[in-house]
Amino acid sequence: MRKKFRVGVTRDLRMQDHTSQERDVGLDLLDKHSHVEWEFMSKSSNEITSEQISKYDAIINGGNKVTAQSLENSKQLTLIALFGAGFDYVDIQACTKNAILVSTTPDGVRRPVASSFMALILALSHGMMHKDNLIRAGRWNERHIDIGVGLVGKVLGLVGMGSIGSEVFRLAKPFGMRHVTYDPYVSSEQAEDVGAELVDLKTLMQISDFVCISCPLNEETYHLINEERLLMMKESAYFINVARGKIVDQKALTSVLEKKLIQGAGIDVFEQEPIDPNDPILSLDNVILSPHTLCMTDQCYRGIGESAVRSILEVADGKIPQNLIVNKEVLQNPDLTNKLNNYSTLKK
Repeated sequence: MRKKFRVGVTRDLRMQDHTSQERDVGLDLLDKHSHVEWEFMSKSSNEITSEQISKYDAIINGGNKVTAQSLENSKQLTLIALFGAGFDYVDIQACTKNAILVSTTPDGVRRPVASSFMALILALSHGMMHKDNLIRAGRWNERHIDIGVGLVGKVLGLVGMGSIGSEVFRLAKPFGMRHVTYDPYVSSEQAEDVGAELVDLKTLMQISDFVCISCPLNEETYHLINEERLLMMKESAYFINVARGKIVDQKALTSVLEKKLIQGAGIDVFEQEPIDPNDPILSLDNVILSPHTLCMTDQCYRGIGESAVRSILEVADGKIPQNLIVNKEVLQNPDLTNKLNNYSTLKK
């Protein structure tokens, strides 16, 4: 009988920072539990292989694809704890079929991602990119030609008002903006609780001074923001996306920005990642770009890691994780119940 709960950690979470120190993702918390052992997985690749998965009870996944082929030898695997809130790179149906829980860490990313929205709102409204370019080009005397935009009375529109969207509205409250949101799964009462108005998508696109994408990527939201909807925006408005690139038709967004039909954009996510070095959006002077890492701070890494580790430890004790379970249907699978029952004896 096995004496340890085995955890594999994808190697993308082992990346070092500029001080050559390992990033702190909370793995030290696993060391405090004698019935749990962990290691970094053997290879670093875009997709986890069935060979890698076969010996683990749980995996902390930093962002590697998990396909049906990945799970071919997954009889032992019970949990994939995702490092973040997104799950579009995991075959959820295959996980459910194989009695594998998939958890995310919304509590770990809520404040860091919401802060990313505010960072882009402030940078765009103050013209930070343009002013940085001016001083680097020795054009000091032109500093008063283009002034920034004040936020008081402006309309902040969020497409999606889940955990992160609600936090954005809380952080933005002192700036005196009007808050509106489009989310078919949110009630007017829920919106009012964070000082927002619930509106339809067309209205949001038409009246917002800052259109922010804060919804998950799924079949409903793929290219939700297309050319038709982008053209609804005011010429003075800004577009911000730190959710998922495929929610937006990037070619349409690039065209709108090229033609100056909106004021500018702040983009942290792209349809293709990594982005093609020749992508035309990279040459535009009215967009701030970031490589899908804007929210990543030392506190963010630690917070997400601690959240993922909590899910690991709960499963190691034979319990259902308290974190968000993406594939709730798996809870009805008797094979999952059997796995959890076996783990409940490991600490004894």
